[in-house]
Amino acid sequence: MSLDDLHLNLRNLTPDDYPQLQALMDRVYDDIGGAWPRPTIDKLIKEFPDGQIVIEDDEIIVGVALTALVDYDTFSNPHRYDDLIGKRETILNDPDGDAMYGLDVLIHPDYRGYRLGRRLYEARKELCRSMNLRAILAGGRIPQYHEHAHELSPAEYLDKVARKEIHDPILSFQLANDFQVKRLLRKYLPEDEKSQGYATLLEWNNILFEPAERVLENRPTQVRVGAVQWQMREFDSVEAVLQQVEYFVDALSGYQSDFAVFPELFNAPLMGLQDRATQQDQMEAVRYLAGFTEQFKTELSRMAVSYNINIIAGSMIEVGENDRLYNIAYLCHRDGDIERQAKLHITPQERRDWVIEGGDELQVFDTDAGRVGIQICYDVEFPELSRLLADQDMDILFVPFWTDTKNGYLRVRHCAQARAIENECYVVLCGSVGNVPSIKNLDIQYAQSSVFSPSDFAFPHDAVLSETTPNTEMIMFSDLDLTRLTVVRAEGSVTNLKDRRKDLFDLRWRDWSWKSGGRPPGATLEEG
Repeated sequence: MSLDDLHLNLRNLTPDDYPQLQALMDRVYDDIGGAWPRPTIDKLIKEFPDGQIVIEDDEIIVGVALTALVDYDTFSNPHRYDDLIGKRETILNDPDGDAMYGLDVLIHPDYRGYRLGRRLYEARKELCRSMNLRAILAGGRIPQYHEHAHELSPAEYLDKVARKEIHDPILSFQLANDFQVKRLLRKYLPEDEKSQGYATLLEWNNILFEPAERVLENRPTQVRVGAVQWQMREFDSVEAVLQQVEYFVDALSGYQSDFAVFPELFNAPLMGLQDRATQQDQMEAVRYLAGFTEQFKTELSRMAVSYNINIIAGSMIEVGENDRLYNIAYLCHRDGDIERQAKLHITPQERRDWVIEGGDELQVFDTDAGRVGIQICYDVEFPELSRLLADQDMDILFVPFWTDTKNGYLRVRHCAQARAIENECYVVLCGSVGNVPSIKNLDIQYAQSSVFSPSDFAFPHDAVLSETTPNTEMIMFSDLDLTRLTVVRAEGSVTNLKDRRKDLFDLRWRDWSWKSGGRPPGATLEEG
């Protein structure tokens, strides 16, 4: 048969289709009893019409998928085919079921090789997602097992099929369609002599399933991020800086952004409020800058609440315990909460000129628009941090940065894009531009703020969702679909997080609680 001769159509089964269905089932299932009686099919169509799917070629049915609704907890455990059947061969469809059960998938012998079975399975999966059901279950025959039963146990047979050392027409097909073998079923269909009564309990898990109580929470799956590519320039007062900040927050809020993002040390021009001679002492200049941090935190938190937007407040210098200086990013939630993330890796310039110290805590923050992490500039060049955040189900990584030269910027950019790919998350890069020769260490900036995605079919071909014009003050918007992250992590072309060889390596965060009065890991009471 030529492909040019095919005129395929996917639709739902109707009672009028029964004669064609009966003929097809009698032909395909001649070894296990043939077709279901007409009343059985009519009742199934009436109770669950969307679950009965056919493929026709010029109005001739050539493929069928029959499906019932079941209780997941019941049928994800050992059962027999008869548990699905009531009196007079009635299929026990459960209208309150939270899973689909694949009863039959059959393709006309003349149409095998055209991947029609895959079409039927994809239609089932889409139905499962649209109905917000937990999974698709199926009892799968292993019709080639009788040829190997004299030398292989059922478990050994399944293993060899999974390794593609043996081809089983049903199990091999199921595995190729993302179904997982959950368990081996004994005496599932005793009359199935080819399978010797055995079957596999197969499951396709709906990764987008939301329990009813969570559906009611109406969690967002579309998140809008607005980033400010901020121009460093001279200001004559603190109020002037805050006025410029509020201008951008107002603009981003006006476009219904869920996040407003500012760059690292965006308020550094305030060092210019000192006279030129005083600025020459860099340690004193940066401590002077730290004196504005509390005021900025208060004002940015007020803006977050007033403009109904979460603010990633770039980073600012904070005086911590023992009078030490830290580079801190603040997350100002729109409900008024404020959380902090210290820069952990300090650049040679920060350490030399400003005597900044690295923090010792890393966390994922829960927001009303996803789980987010923050890494300040240099931190994104250390892949372990992002992987630790990914292990805590981070959706979006924000990277406020400050780089002076293009090569410095490209280090941050390339590492940030790698983090998006290897951790299957979004990464938002936000930097500053402009030249301020009158303020030491602010003489040049280079930035092109960007939003990166995983690299797969659901995303742009270059994995760049948005980017700004280099070295120009502007705002950038990007809409992030969190559902796509869920799908790519489970069903992507590659699945970086799932495929890690945890049998060979692992990654952990050390317990530094002893720094604040506890005992170092492994210390005895006498050593404490």
